[in-house]
Amino acid sequence: MTAAQRRAMAKEEYDAFMAMCPSRQLLDRISDKWVALVLTALGDDCREPAEGGSTDGPRSMRYSELSRRLAGISQKMLTQTLRSLERDGLVSRTVTPTVPVTVTYELTELGLSLHAMIRGVKRWAEANMSEVLANRAEYDARAV
Repeated sequence: MTAAQRRAMAKEEYDAFMAMCPSRQLLDRISDKWVALVLTALGDDCREPAEGGSTDGPRSMRYSELSRRLAGISQKMLTQTLRSLERDGLVSRTVTPTVPVTVTYELTELGLSLHAMIRGVKRWAEANMSEVLANRAEYDARAV
């Protein structure tokens, strides 16, 4: 069996319900709030494709821009999140030799495909937060 055949067979066998499946680790990573927010921030300037057209692509951002955009994230957490996204191939890091050095981050094609889904979850959360808060208040009132 060739390496390509083994990879294809393994791909068919991925099952996130199995404890040792690598896809479970990936689901754990992309369900992290900071990962979702970084992906959304980097994709903010992505527009829906016009009919028959294409998107303009991901927006690159400097570390400091991301830090300002993501209120409440620590420097350590942002660094760890960006490194993990880069390792998974979702974000690319570009270093430009200027004084001081300029480092930018942007979504890869793989990251952009995930961004589309994460953006939908973000929009759902924002659109339904009032109802969720009302449900929480109702539940808490009954629990007393």
